Amino acid sequence: FFGPQPMFSKAVRGLGARCFSTSGLKQAKVTVLGAGGGIGQPMSLLMKDSDLISHLSLFDLARTPGVAADLSHINTPPRVTGHQGPEEIKAALDGSDVVVIPAGVPRKPGMTRDDLFATNAGIVQSLAQACAQHCAQAKILVISNPVNSTVPIVAETFKKAGVYDPRRVIGVTTLDITRANTFVAESQGWNVRDTRVDVIGGHAGTTILPLLSQVKGAKFTEAQIKAISHRIQFGGDEVVKAKAGEGSATLSMAFAGAHFTSQLLRAMAGEKNIVECCFTETNIQPGAQFFSSMTKLGPEGAEEVLPYGILSKFEQDNLNSMLPDLLKQIQKGIDFANK
Repeated sequence: FFGPQPMFSKAVRGLGARCFSTSGLKQAKVTVLGAGGGIGQPMSLLMKDSDLISHLSLFDLARTPGVAADLSHINTPPRVTGHQGPEEIKAALDGSDVVVIPAGVPRKPGMTRDDLFATNAGIVQSLAQACAQHCAQAKILVISNPVNSTVPIVAETFKKAGVYDPRRVIGVTTLDITRANTFVAESQGWNVRDTRVDVIGGHAGTTILPLLSQVKGAKFTEAQIKAISHRIQFGGDEVVKAKAGEGSATLSMAFAGAHFTSQLLRAMAGEKNIVECCFTETNIQPGAQFFSSMTKLGPEGAEEVLPYGILSKFEQDNLNSMLPDLLKQIQKGIDFANK
């Protein structure tokens, strides 16, 4: 999934190394909305190490001038600018090729992703309106939870503005895959860099469906399948509890968000056969307007959603039981955007 080299190779292997070979590939302007927060800051740090980015534009209501000044001293190619407050969002977004949205409030102990809806829905909607106005052709990567609802909010907002392209509005579910890869590699004694687990469905609790039956060479007991699946679905709760009220899964989400962004940038620059799981509008799952599955990325964004194949009985039962919840969460976002 992640390939043989660490994304943050400079940090670990010295400032002379590059994250990945990018000679000859097109560079992009990437804007992070919510760049001053717990996800936004470390994600922006990882993105500063990308040769595929010419301009890293950081926006938030506070802290971005300082974050931008700090990152601008790092000896990597992207130019960094900081934009603070609503009056500067146009400058942040103008000319953006990719916009990543981690903005919003984090989870706290006892909160579900759905509990975040009341606050984050309005934040995401206002940012989507700004994107539709100032960078309608950009690829919009939605991290703000609950993704099952916020992605439909962005889609409906773009539809209202007459600029919607389903390939360009993408929910980032990559953290589910990073967890799946980690937990499966641990259970099998494998090198995690050579482990790939696809995860479909949604991005909240039981709507997250890891396809453990499709992991080549893996041997699981029935108990392991249940335990690993549950841990992937509720990995966020594990982190929230461990941080004891001091935050949520910000660092792992930053890593996952930066990874997905780099994969999309590679595909936009012309690299072929890049496939990542992500949450988009698709007809791949009957009855569900939005669904996460393996998706071929390209210059236009999420260009081809791939079928998820044959499921085990355990997986099919889980899919059947979680679909009503997923559909409700999707509809909640659609209704919010159209009220």
